[in-house]
Amino acid sequence: MDPRSRIPGLDRLLQDGAATPFLARFPRPRVVEALRRALDQARAGVVDGAWEHDPADPGPYWHVAAHELEAEAVPSLRPVLNATGVVLHTNLGRAPLAPEAVHAMQAVSPGYSTLEFDLESGRRGSRYDHCAGLLAELTGAEDAVVVNNCAAALVLVLNATAAGRGVVVSRGELVEIGGGFRIPDMLERAGTRMVEVGSTNRTRTADYEQGLRAGPVGAPPAAVLKVHRSNFRVSGFTEEAPVAELVAVCRAAGVPLIHDVGSGLLVDPAELELPPEPRASTSMAAGVDVAVFSGDKLLGGPQAGLIVGRAEIVAAVRDNPLCRALRVDKATLAALEATLRLYRDPATVRRRVPVLRMLTEEPTALEARARTLAEGLTAAATAHEAVAVRTEGRVGGGTYPEVAIPGWGVRIETKDVGRLAAALRSGTPAVVARVEDDGLIVDVRTIPPEADGTLCDALLSALEYRP
Repeated sequence: MDPRSRIPGLDRLLQDGAATPFLARFPRPRVVEALRRALDQARAGVVDGAWEHDPADPGPYWHVAAHELEAEAVPSLRPVLNATGVVLHTNLGRAPLAPEAVHAMQAVSPGYSTLEFDLESGRRGSRYDHCAGLLAELTGAEDAVVVNNCAAALVLVLNATAAGRGVVVSRGELVEIGGGFRIPDMLERAGTRMVEVGSTNRTRTADYEQGLRAGPVGAPPAAVLKVHRSNFRVSGFTEEAPVAELVAVCRAAGVPLIHDVGSGLLVDPAELELPPEPRASTSMAAGVDVAVFSGDKLLGGPQAGLIVGRAEIVAAVRDNPLCRALRVDKATLAALEATLRLYRDPATVRRRVPVLRMLTEEPTALEARARTLAEGLTAAATAHEAVAVRTEGRVGGGTYPEVAIPGWGVRIETKDVGRLAAALRSGTPAVVARVEDDGLIVDVRTIPPEADGTLCDALLSALEYRP
């Protein structure tokens, strides 16, 4: 007798009592497809011996289908615990949001909102008004506009100010940002012509003056672009034109100075015990015409490109057709507005914005957390050695290259550190840590203190994992 004749039909399996919980959780078509694949697997397996179960038993079919359905139900975008010590980890979503920002997103997302409606007049409003006042207040700009990231902000500003014309930029500032995107490519896509001046390591003010005289007669360059080299350092025999001098050069030539300041830092870096970093407020105070920066880096907000500067330039940006293509949604604006409001209170902003809190957490507090975690792991998983160790974290997100942040974490010794790291990544919640010298480093700086217990449970589960 052919053993395949004992395999139940699809209808019989769907009538089985085991079907009820699956049909309650998953769409019926998905359950049917998963069962069909399980049956196909059984038909092939009973012939070659790969199917080791009783063909008449419905349980194994549901087991196979359940595995597929559960795997499909896991979202591709999942929360993780960042135990790498890299505060602005681009691959892990950069800046975690403040509770106020999360609440603001939750408040506007379920229903309708005043995204483009003025309640006072009862007429259409503009989404670009929601954060403009706060950005102007915090940076000293005349006006502001928000788009979807800093690269978009730069392309939009270049297109609005210099489309079809030249833009003067230092050869030492033709940087490559994340994902292989380069400043020359962005200038080209913005419809501008790049006018390179200076050299890789030295660009003087006179080079910019000469560059502004370049080009066809009657069509000199229309703008000067200064780019903060946020993701690398040039040292040794170097020279860079000061922003104040570039302001004077641009005013004399009657062209705008565009400053890509990058990280979006709004507080004094000295308060974070970090080296000097360009800020939009210092650019505005120096007379820069327009500055662009990120919302999800050192500002600590959602992904966004922030444009601040002179009112006429911001108005031209807002009226540019590209602005609509690069605009942000209501949830982003809500989160950004809530984050910016926190900066109105310098006394509390470092505690409320997670990025700033992580960068300024006291070493003694980090050490205490690391020792508590190590003790908990050692007590529960005696087969593995877990010790509190000093660590070196990073700011990340293309900011402060070569700057190490002293911290604390836990080092776990195990025979197969790769298996342990993989088990952590596949757990719930997923945990991403560092592998160093055959040991796993769990840096507590980038773990919220309230998640220390969850982290300990995840580590214990991974240590007991058997594939």
